[in-house]
Amino acid sequence: MRVIMTGGGTGGHIYPAIAIADKIKENNPEAEILFVGTKRGLEKDLVPQNGYKIRFITVSGFNRKQLLKNVKVVKDLLKGSREAKKIIREFKPDVVIGTGGYVCGPVVRAAHKLGVKTFIHEQNAFPGMTNKMLEKYVDQVFISFADAEKYFKDKGKLVLSGNPVRQSFFQAVKSDSRKIIGEPEDRFVILCFGGSQGAGKINSVMAEVAESLSGVQDVSLYFVTGKGYYDQMTHLMKEKGIPEEDNIHLKKYISNMQDYISAADLVVSRAGALAVSEITVCGRASVLIPSPNVTGNHQYYNAKSVADKGGAILLEEKDLNSEALMKIISQFKTDPQKRRDMELASRTAAPNEATQIIYEHLGMG
Repeated sequence: MRVIMTGGGTGGHIYPAIAIADKIKENNPEAEILFVGTKRGLEKDLVPQNGYKIRFITVSGFNRKQLLKNVKVVKDLLKGSREAKKIIREFKPDVVIGTGGYVCGPVVRAAHKLGVKTFIHEQNAFPGMTNKMLEKYVDQVFISFADAEKYFKDKGKLVLSGNPVRQSFFQAVKSDSRKIIGEPEDRFVILCFGGSQGAGKINSVMAEVAESLSGVQDVSLYFVTGKGYYDQMTHLMKEKGIPEEDNIHLKKYISNMQDYISAADLVVSRAGALAVSEITVCGRASVLIPSPNVTGNHQYYNAKSVADKGGAILLEEKDLNSEALMKIISQFKTDPQKRRDMELASRTAAPNEATQIIYEHLGMG
């Protein structure tokens, strides 16, 4: 069995592809899997780190603000389509699976034209433009939220799978994760991250929270800034006189996110579909802060799906400030039962069988 996985740009597109690839390899150890991405996305590093081969094509995203720049976008698309066809003809896949990002467009379309079975997975409650355009070229569309159904035309192609999460998140145990990151059992651990690219508003508010928590002996804060914000936040921490590696830990990026989420008592995060799924699989209490700058406000609906079950607190960015966050932190720190109740509700909101459902529909068994 030969499989091409394609998806890229952010971790939210790449990690679900890796989770699906892992499930295929688990059931078909002899399967050959090739990823196709771009050299500009995180896939160039994340895919090899997870043990898979990757090839690259030329493609760029549509620019809605500066339309003249789309001349280059069209040229890149034509070039990328030729490159995708070449890769598919050489690799001869039985199946091509896209998990989002503009790199999927030329790869999935080329595979369809060459008679290869094609599938896409949509992580969010509000589908991205690429996946909506690709619907007519694929055999089936996997969706993570039932709400996504109304945005696709061919209901017969839809399969409600949930969001694929890597097995390491299901296997993570809090006590073991505490040892891995070097935290004692009795310390209150907070993890904050704004997605693989970081989030400016969350970072600025968390800097104030870090100042309030600095030196508090029974609390640790792991503050993941994103690569683009790390230098700026390091400078700000120094300005505020917050000592490095005391109880405030500034991180540019975390590759073993399962250990940090599992070790946390409270997670403060954006509400990207993958982040929400990983947090709930680990059964962690969380404050989910949807980005207001995404298509269809889909992060709000991702967060609401968990908050409505009691598994998270939904805090909109317009209401986000250090006082609101410190109040929530204090509540969860002083009321362990409140935290345990939310952890249980969080775990029940998790997607448990996504990779298995997807695997069964690929027709490999």
